[in-house]
This record gives sequence, C-alpha cells and structure tokens, in this order.
Amino acid sequence: MRVILDTNILVSALLSTGSLPAQLLSHWRLGRFTLLCCEEQLDELRRVTRYPKIRERLPQALAGRLINELRSVTEMIDDLPAIDISRDPWDNYLLAMAQVGKAEYLVTGDKADLLSLSRHDRTVIITVRQMLEKL
Repeated sequence: MRVILDTNILVSALLSTGSLPAQLLSHWRLGRFTLLCCEEQLDELRRVTRYPKIRERLPQALAGRLINELRSVTEMIDDLPAIDISRDPWDNYLLAMAQVGKAEYLVTGDKADLLSLSRHDRTVIITVRQMLEKL
C-alpha cells in the first residue's frame, strides 16, 4: 500500500506519542505500508517544527531524527509537476506527489482543503482514523 502522510500528521505524531498519528507512524515503521515523501515535504517539516509554538513542545533533535529517517527510509518522489487544485497552495505538492507516486491514500487532518477534495487522480484522501481502520 502506497501512502502519503500530510505534514500535520507527522508533526502530531511527534508531539504526542500515544496519539492516532503516532500509531500510524508505528505501522509504517513496522512495514505495514510504503511511505512516500519528497524534498518539499522535508522542507515543510523543517519549517513547521521551528515555529516557536511547536519548538516549546518538541525537541529539535527529535524532529531532525524523523527528517533523517524519512529521507533514508521512505520512497522519495522527485520532479513533481506544478498543479493548482487545492484552495491552499501549500497543499498542492502533496497532490502532485500522490499523482506521480501513484499513492493509494493521502492521510491528512486538513478538513477545509484536502479532505474536502476526497480524492485526487487515483488517490483517496482520508483521515488518520480511516487509515488505521484499513490497516
């Protein structure tokens, strides 16, 4: 199963080790699905984890370890096409990655933009809870 986890899911997993996003990350680490990633997402993760509100709750070393793990263990997707589908332009790279990487699922907590699309190309856009049910 080919899956993309939105950056908000990755950050939530780091912030709360008992959360549903953390459970989903554990499933990935156990090899239950192939995680897709790209440089744009690593850049976003770096940026978001440096926000003062996040830095108060998350050691930078922990965020750095996840970024290194994602770079070395995920399937990195390159050469993303420019697309303009989401109302939030910062989400378009996720949709491009889903398209190029032939992702089956894009997991997000973004109700207003990504979840409202419900799918892109052949990728179904779902919540963490829905993904955990599939696993």
